[in-house]
Amino acid sequence: MEHIEPIEFKDPREKDFKHSWVNSSVFLFYLQVFCLVAFIVGGSIGLYQHRYKGRPEVSVPGNTLYTPQYK
Repeated sequence: MEHIEPIEFKDPREKDFKHSWVNSSVFLFYLQVFCLVAFIVGGSIGLYQHRYKGRPEVSVPGNTLYTPQYK
């Protein structure tokens, strides 16, 4: 006589996000990591695009210097 194993019925709620604590915590962890990386990369790109490009040539009137030059 053959031994027949019982069929296990899986609860469909195990795959549901709000019922499975393990699956939801892993998903939320990777979501946080993705958002943090996206925020850092986006901020870095924004800072690079608006970086300081050097000292501009500004004409300064002679009477406003540390040692003023009057006519």
